[in-house]
Amino acid sequence: MEQQVENIGIDETWYYVIVQNPGKEEEELVGFFDSDTNEKFIPSFKTKEEATKCFSLMPKDVFNGKYETQAMIGEDLLGAVKENGHKIYLLDKNGKILELLN
Repeated sequence: MEQQVENIGIDETWYYVIVQNPGKEEEELVGFFDSDTNEKFIPSFKTKEEATKCFSLMPKDVFNGKYETQAMIGEDLLGAVKENGHKIYLLDKNGKILELLN
């Protein structure tokens, strides 16, 4: 019998991010450095489709890593970048910044 999950009223905001080397010990969120502003940032997206489309335009090391689009709860995403000083930007499918999340 298939178990049904009951809606318990938790408001969780999900974002899509790109993960390099998913499922491996060296798994990490893909981040970038803007040399004009000296800013480290993690791109995030509202949909998997936007993340996939935008990531196809971004620079990446296709020879030394596998990439995967994954969903993360906003609170977990904020916690993951807190220690290393990355900003998190919500982007659209063309890479336009829509919002700073932290």
